[in-house]
Amino acid sequence: MLVLVKATDASEGAGPPDPAMMEAMGRFNAELRAAGILRLADGLKPSSAGARVAFDGADRAVSRGPFTPTEDLVAGFWICEVRDLEEAVAWVKRCPNPMPVPSVIEVRPFNVRD
Repeated sequence: MLVLVKATDASEGAGPPDPAMMEAMGRFNAELRAAGILRLADGLKPSSAGARVAFDGADRAVSRGPFTPTEDLVAGFWICEVRDLEEAVAWVKRCPNPMPVPSVIEVRPFNVRD
């Protein structure tokens, strides 16, 4: 399961994350590891540090960040191995708010290929 922390104006800003939130997130990540479901987790730099490549047939166009709208961006992620969407949602509901403002975390299953 891919768990996406959606960006906010705060995460797109240049300032460092709140130390108390990072400590709480560290404890949550430790719980995920102890449960044996965490495969990978990390935060992302603001979109101002990134680029997009747009495809149109054989043509490629590169644009540099920052990008808008902010709510369409991703600020961080977890990859967790869980039984189903309900288990992933149950874990996400236990997560501390990753932002100093109201925020959204999106949960998406991977395509399973045989």
